[in-house]
Amino acid sequence: MTMKADVPGAWMAQESGEALGVFARAATQAVALPDIGDVRAFYTIARGSSDAAANILSYEFMRVLGVPVTSLPPSVFSIGDGVKMAGTAALVVSQSGASEDLVRSAKGAGARGAKVLAITNQPNSPVEQVSEVTVPIAAGPENAVPATKTVVGSIAAGMALLAGLEPKYDAKSSAATLAGAPAALPNAAAIRAAFLRARSVYVIGRDTGFGAAHEVALKLKECCAIHAEAYSSSEVLHGPLQLATNPLMVMILDTGRADIQDSLDQAEARFQAEGCDVHRLRVSALCEGPLTPAAAAAYLLALIYPVILETALALGLNPDAPETLSKVTQTT
Repeated sequence: MTMKADVPGAWMAQESGEALGVFARAATQAVALPDIGDVRAFYTIARGSSDAAANILSYEFMRVLGVPVTSLPPSVFSIGDGVKMAGTAALVVSQSGASEDLVRSAKGAGARGAKVLAITNQPNSPVEQVSEVTVPIAAGPENAVPATKTVVGSIAAGMALLAGLEPKYDAKSSAATLAGAPAALPNAAAIRAAFLRARSVYVIGRDTGFGAAHEVALKLKECCAIHAEAYSSSEVLHGPLQLATNPLMVMILDTGRADIQDSLDQAEARFQAEGCDVHRLRVSALCEGPLTPAAAAAYLLALIYPVILETALALGLNPDAPETLSKVTQTT
């Protein structure tokens, strides 16, 4: 019997195909929270794909809770002496919950006065053991090195946490919408062909789409060894526009928010005028029904993962096991 480990991309194909199901379960779970008091700010602590998910959640939390949410480098606690965190909450996002720098950060944040909340996939992980509240992703084992279903699940778990903090926030309607949404891009072949032609890729988003852009750029690098960079549409027209003088593919992730359309439209027009190979993925053209901006970003990721997988295979690479990477990265 052939094992999945013997078939390049088999694990990633299975796991990315489970992403929307994981989203539905994680987003609709009830989260029981202790009294965390009057939190004046949230700090996300994460690395890699988890940091992209945290970026997506930061926009959603700020919009709903009206307090600042920003990323805190784990090195502040893992190699530094920490910072004062009284009156704040630390949100640690880690699929494995095992990276030593994140464990140190969770411990350090709590010791310096923060309420420590965690989103993890591995039950009873070291991060969970030092956190006051853990919201499980509950995606099951993820064997491919590139995280897919756990990234989408991290976003969903964060939405469930947000619903626990603000009962008016509706995560369940988004889960219901995605349950009936198409599970594949209708233009997947065209996007794959564009990736295969590309020497460099700009992935552009705004708001929650910016975090999604970071994740897509990371996946293109780790799965396909394609140079890719993520930008906000509000920033890319400054210095980064100059790279459009060289062959450049541009992917624009459009979560559908009305107030970001002008920014995305301007970026699209400028890159097209420079002769770039521009592709815009619009959630509004793919499904109907209520979606929070975070859910829209998660949906775009679930749709693009299989395309990145097929691109890697076409390049003769095994995305399940990139040569230089491992599933749990230990950093300090």
